[in-house]
Amino acid sequence: MSSNVFKNVLDVSSIINLNNPSTIAFFQESITKNWNLKALSDYQGETYLYKDIAEKIERAHILYRSIGLKPGDKAALCGKNCANWAIAFLSILSYGAVPVPILADFKSDYIHNIVNHSEARLLYVGESQWKSIDTDKMPAIEGYFNISGLELIQSQNRKLTDTYGKLDEIFSQRFPNGFGKNDVAFFKEKDRNDLAILNYTSGTTSFPKGVMIPYRALRMLLIYSLNKMPLKPGSDTVCMLPLAHMFGLMFEFIYDFTLGCHIHFLTKIPSPKIIFQTFREFKPTLIITVPLVIEKVVNNGLMPIMDKPSMKIALRIPILRQIILRGIRNKLIDIFGGKMVELIIGGAALSKEVENCLRTINFPYSVGYGATECAPLISYTHWNTFKPGTCGQPIDGVTVEIHSSDPENTPGEITIKGDNVMLGYYKNPEATAQAIDDDGWFYTGDMGLMDKHGFITIKGRSKNMILGSSGQNIYPEEIETIINKLPLVAESLVVERDGKLIGLIVADPEAARTGSLSRQQIEQRLDASRKEMNESLPAYERVHSFQLMEESFEKTPKGSIKRFLYQ
Repeated sequence: MSSNVFKNVLDVSSIINLNNPSTIAFFQESITKNWNLKALSDYQGETYLYKDIAEKIERAHILYRSIGLKPGDKAALCGKNCANWAIAFLSILSYGAVPVPILADFKSDYIHNIVNHSEARLLYVGESQWKSIDTDKMPAIEGYFNISGLELIQSQNRKLTDTYGKLDEIFSQRFPNGFGKNDVAFFKEKDRNDLAILNYTSGTTSFPKGVMIPYRALRMLLIYSLNKMPLKPGSDTVCMLPLAHMFGLMFEFIYDFTLGCHIHFLTKIPSPKIIFQTFREFKPTLIITVPLVIEKVVNNGLMPIMDKPSMKIALRIPILRQIILRGIRNKLIDIFGGKMVELIIGGAALSKEVENCLRTINFPYSVGYGATECAPLISYTHWNTFKPGTCGQPIDGVTVEIHSSDPENTPGEITIKGDNVMLGYYKNPEATAQAIDDDGWFYTGDMGLMDKHGFITIKGRSKNMILGSSGQNIYPEEIETIINKLPLVAESLVVERDGKLIGLIVADPEAARTGSLSRQQIEQRLDASRKEMNESLPAYERVHSFQLMEESFEKTPKGSIKRFLYQ
């Protein structure tokens, strides 16, 4: 189904050759066409032109060749967003190797496990991650690079060490007249089904799964974005979502870079103050974000105003209502920089209250739906045809089916078919077979509805996964495994309430009786254990509080907790 009546006013064919059989060639073409334009900037830091990036990539390729890195070999990245993170990523992808992005807030054990499981040969690492990792636990890594400066900081390969020491000399000898457009030569993939990116899902106690994203998935979403989203070459964009997640990687970097935009990276965890300061400064036309950002603005700024008794009275007067709502809408657009034409929200659903408020003022927003396994976009609709309460329609080239006898009224599992679907889970044929059937349908584990116009409404998650407000995948069973090991805990259930993770706890009666503890003492000890536990978890998986249950959880005949009773 064709999902949008909106079409980009750009003649995309004049910007980039969409018929080029190589996806990587899109990046090469963008670099050469936008040679002297600004490309990547760290907020209040260094700026690189497209030609600067080309030279840095070529220098990296010289180092890769020195160790015999081959197309298909893996190189991992673990650090906070910055311009050099993006350059490192491009250097790996354009060489034909496979980037392995790792979330910067993963603990050291997860970093070690992912690096080893992926068989990465190189690791670009942030300063804080470098301090916490143990290189002895990653014996296959031949070289470590500082992600913020791209310097080699440790090498297990003599050829890499020697080449890095003579890199300036080698580069000058190879390009005695300087490095120009004609010297840019990127790898061209041989098969659209070859592996392009290995992106690990979030995990806690069980090992994160490596999602194998093929070139065809990148190509499909690139072409869709170039045709359907309202950016133009030279536009300023702000990257605030983690690049180690496909949502941020695809729509705040890959799409923007291919189009020839100037991308500004918020190199630290972005506070609302910094986010809106950058919006005012760079005035982006398209903003990609998660519910947390817009909900904070609406809940703290708009709703208190609109809930005032005097405002409610004024809004009942037709002439005043139109003037007031237009003024509020313009004020909110000003907060986002003043030139915004659309705000696209993904990662999790918007609250009904916030969505109602945005619809009331006719704010230009849309909600999309995706999964890492789909690289990540599944559905989206331009804001002027968006249906409230949904997450848009299937994007061009994607077929969605709801496994239900009545998809419009009875929820069923959402299944996806299209070029955006992953190859499978790396080294995990069992999980792959459970997720993708013989006909290529991907089973999302999400329950939903789809109306006759193709608008999708998410109703629940059959796999119990919780989507964090910043777009992270949170698996409650994994957190429960940790909680169940704590003193005084018999069993637990992790639920999401008001955007926070809450641990429902059934106390171990034997342990409580042995210590002759009161309920208050049990709660105090549990809270102390919770705080200690949180220190070992990524920030987005930390449990806000424990709630002591009066009785055991209701269970199925198999002994599984009936989760739906406690949501």
